Amino acid sequence: MLQAVDPTIRLNPAADAKSEILQLRRRRIRALGPSGDQVMGAPFKKLLGDCVMDDPCSDPNASMPVASGMRRFSFLLALTLAFIGSAQPVAAKVVVKKGVYGAIALQRETGQLGYAYDSATSRAAKIEALKQCADPRCEVVTAFSNACGALARGPKKYFPATGATRQEAETKALRRCAAKQCEVAAWACTK
Repeated sequence: MLQAVDPTIRLNPAADAKSEILQLRRRRIRALGPSGDQVMGAPFKKLLGDCVMDDPCSDPNASMPVASGMRRFSFLLALTLAFIGSAQPVAAKVVVKKGVYGAIALQRETGQLGYAYDSATSRAAKIEALKQCADPRCEVVTAFSNACGALARGPKKYFPATGATRQEAETKALRRCAAKQCEVAAWACTK
């Protein structure tokens, strides 16, 4: 014969006490605001699950019970920060093109030319072009970086220009000359 179960008999007193404590704390938190999300943020609540503030609860997926939600949160935060701090940064290969410089020097009266390309600095390129010109009255007429330079000779004047390619620099120089007797006297390109 089946006996009626007495509702006052508790099968697991420790679990019932824990359940009652959780219910009381939830009621207290609900009383503070219309929803639990307003008391603590939704991401925090998702992280802690049923564990609220100092509730003694455990993670069903973990092998060890977690003493409190705050400890669980602190542990996860510390673990995340330790992982971020110890991880070696994955360096993307960023190819930074070093500046390479070039220059063209000219002595206008004699038509002597000098040029330089692939120099480490603009100053070094200008000095090299002046050395190649080999006249004390030489002057730098064009300087360029990661590009090309050209010098067109017209009937009476010289016309310097720069461009991304040799063809572009020569075309610009010849357009500046605007005479049919113009020709490219010198050109230089960096790598």
